Amino acid sequence: MDDVDSAIVRQLQLDARQSNRDIAAKVGIAPSTCLERIRLLRARGVILGYHAEIAPAALNRGVQAIVSAKVRPLSRRVIDSFQAGLATLPEVESIYVTAGDDDFLIHVSVQSIDHLHAFLVDRLAVRQEIVTFRSNIIYRHLRDPVLEPLPAP
Repeated sequence: MDDVDSAIVRQLQLDARQSNRDIAAKVGIAPSTCLERIRLLRARGVILGYHAEIAPAALNRGVQAIVSAKVRPLSRRVIDSFQAGLATLPEVESIYVTAGDDDFLIHVSVQSIDHLHAFLVDRLAVRQEIVTFRSNIIYRHLRDPVLEPLPAP
């Protein structure tokens, strides 16, 4: 990506709903050039999609937690099966397969602490492949809405 592509990506991360004309003006290129560059960024897999960020509480998901889990036996079949099973659960927002002490980090959001407890006991503890898990309640979730390119090594 060159500096113009980076500037376009930055603008889209700030507000993906702004018009192509507005992005072009902010970046300093013609709208037709901007449109073609955005098309190429999508084709190259730089832009993966567009989404609306919704307040979890508006969807009755006032409690969030990160659950770490260790599974055994540690094999591709077990990892893939466990991940596929988690992906079907409505409480699960994100699944990370990790290295280190834990095999998975699972971001969940639920209605209440009681619902979190029920999720842990009724959805996770019953899974035979889980050796251990622990939960950490999220009080605040802050993230940078704009990822800047890092220098190449």
